[in-house]
Amino acid sequence: SPPWSAGSGLPVTAAMDAASVAATFTELGGSFVCPPVVLARHLEKVQGLVFDWDGVFTTAAKQGSGAVTSFSEADSMGTNMLRFGLWRRGGKLPATVIVTGENNPTAVEFAQREHFDAVYMGVRNKHHVVQHLETQWKLVPAQLACVFDDINDLPVAAACLLRVLVRRAASPLLRALAIEKKLCDYVTAQDGSNHAVRETCELMLGLMGEFDAVVASRTAVDDDYQLYFGQRQSVTTSVFVERQGGIVPL
Repeated sequence: SPPWSAGSGLPVTAAMDAASVAATFTELGGSFVCPPVVLARHLEKVQGLVFDWDGVFTTAAKQGSGAVTSFSEADSMGTNMLRFGLWRRGGKLPATVIVTGENNPTAVEFAQREHFDAVYMGVRNKHHVVQHLETQWKLVPAQLACVFDDINDLPVAAACLLRVLVRRAASPLLRALAIEKKLCDYVTAQDGSNHAVRETCELMLGLMGEFDAVVASRTAVDDDYQLYFGQRQSVTTSVFVERQGGIVPL
């Protein structure tokens, strides 16, 4: 049996389920820094999702204006299903935000379409966002999962309960540092140009034991999904920026 099943504090069946999910994603090329059964336990506490934008939803390539060129519908479906899974488990929508150090109108467009709670733009010190989430949504870092890819995201990763690092072949030293300093729990198989967000969302749903249920509910568009979707659609996306060391509405 895998080493993380022993002494996990979870029932053997839960450990086996986590191990089965882990095997699927390990075969894909993902790397578990934290034992999968521990990640499953962390997911029981998650009430907020924090996504970086450049290099996570995108390749991080820019047009001359500074806008990113596109986003992925596969990633969109992933975030929707993950939020649905968390809603099913906890009875309420998870706070979901995008944090970017740049002016990214495409991130705002995506967040508004998907009814995320907020986009934080032009944030140089991303730890300020963690503080703002506690003020704005009463979410402490121990309730947050984050998905990130680069150096400026490390303060957020250091604060959050569950951290996913998006793989980039050109950043082996950063990956090694994040692992050594315990700043990530899973490193994706895919990079930002190949649906790393979708991979992350399916991994979390799998470890939560929710994947089959959310797919069945979404496919049937049953009462549960319609109730969730109605609540999701009622969310109005706020846009915040960093000014003079603080977070303020745009």
